[in-house]
Amino acid sequence: MATVAVAPEEGCGTVTQRDEPDPRRWQALAVCLIAGFITLLDVSIVNVALPSIREGLGASESEIQWVLSGYALTFGLALVPAGRIGDARGRRMMFMTGLALFTGASALCGAAQTSQWLVLARLLQGIAGGILTPQVSALIQQMFSGRERGRAFGMFGTVIGISTAVGPLLGGLIIKVFGAEEGWRWVFYVNLPIGILAFALAWRLLPGPDHAHRACLRELDPIGVLLLGSGVVSLLLPLVEERQWKGPAKWLLVPVAAAFFGVFVLWEIRQGRHGRKPVVDLALFKVRSYTLGLLVMLFYFAGFTSIFFVFTLFFQSGLGYSALLAGVAITPFALASAVGASIGGRLVNRFGHTLVTGGLVLVAVGLGGAILAVYEVPGQAAGWALVAPLVCAGLGSGMVISPNQTLTLAEVPPVQGGAAGGVLQTGQRIGSAMGIAAVGAVFFSQLAAVHGQDWAGPLRHGLVVSVGFVLAAFVVAFLDLRKERTPVPAEAGRGGTRVTR
Repeated sequence: MATVAVAPEEGCGTVTQRDEPDPRRWQALAVCLIAGFITLLDVSIVNVALPSIREGLGASESEIQWVLSGYALTFGLALVPAGRIGDARGRRMMFMTGLALFTGASALCGAAQTSQWLVLARLLQGIAGGILTPQVSALIQQMFSGRERGRAFGMFGTVIGISTAVGPLLGGLIIKVFGAEEGWRWVFYVNLPIGILAFALAWRLLPGPDHAHRACLRELDPIGVLLLGSGVVSLLLPLVEERQWKGPAKWLLVPVAAAFFGVFVLWEIRQGRHGRKPVVDLALFKVRSYTLGLLVMLFYFAGFTSIFFVFTLFFQSGLGYSALLAGVAITPFALASAVGASIGGRLVNRFGHTLVTGGLVLVAVGLGGAILAVYEVPGQAAGWALVAPLVCAGLGSGMVISPNQTLTLAEVPPVQGGAAGGVLQTGQRIGSAMGIAAVGAVFFSQLAAVHGQDWAGPLRHGLVVSVGFVLAAFVVAFLDLRKERTPVPAEAGRGGTRVTR
């Protein structure tokens, strides 16, 4: 049974519990998924609005890049600390804080009068998304157990896949309705009514904390937060700025990031030895399913996110599609991903990591088919030729994201769900940045070699790199699949999911 807490969320101390499922858990899940959808949607929806933003605000290429990368950077920075604070101080409080901040930042983005204003508002919006997102996976662990948790994570996986894939379509549709000059503002304004409604419902439906002791703010390891944040920024910055920051000097930040992470690990070990609560319990990484699942997500998101990056460029700049038509062309992936996630959520308890490895095979096959389709069908008809490969890849993607998330968090105690989910989401953000940097470097170098005369060739080379990342995820998933299959206790960590691994 999921534990329901009935004490108020303010102050340190204890909470009273009753050991029964929350009767409003499915309504609460709907609120979580709506809020999670809009925060993840803003990772991709802005792509198709960039030409309108550049024209409307007179933004430079560097500022346009920061509209995209600034959101990803601060999003990744906030994930783990926000997850830890949610575990310690209450996920409902952190969820509502992040949602209110995200809604306000969206209003600031839409009202921007200068490009600098928009960049700063996007940085704030990214922080808000990073505060909110880890609370979703933690609340799912708190509210659900057993097969219900698999279904809930299946729905969350659907949201992750669809929000990323459908962003270009929604962005193109909004710009079509409101016009190229002001349409980009409504890409942000659309978050306002959704955010306000979700905030009101969250206040009423989300549960309080599920653990007996609630840490004071002084117990939240500020030095650990600073070290981890410095490492994340040092690693993400050269990745998200790969095209704009010329020269090799930016890659010197990678060893700097490694040093920060090394000091962070030593500090967290010291925290544990002194009986203090660390930001991330390093014992999590002794759990094989968690560590391998995290690596699967990192490599998969490197391949998964980069797909939409190169396809959006190919359709709009290469084939001359409008923003709306480019979004429509990518929609088969989004629809198939929703179907795959629904299947994955229902079957994950039965098939475990076999489902994930099978999904990765489908993604690789679908991307291979896309490479062949673009080669065989040149010109604007390529959009039609790509439908079947994108359906195959999308179906596989849905069978990867939500089942892998369920399996990765299955043996994590719910009391650590926010921090564990934050680390998992951080891995996704790092993977996304890594994939876009690598695929973008190959794509643009090939485009420069042909002087922009042939977009299909660079697309094929970029997709080969994406397939490489997907295959790396497959290798990691296969290692987990080969592990001796043993049952996870039905109530692992008080409410764990029963999955045969």
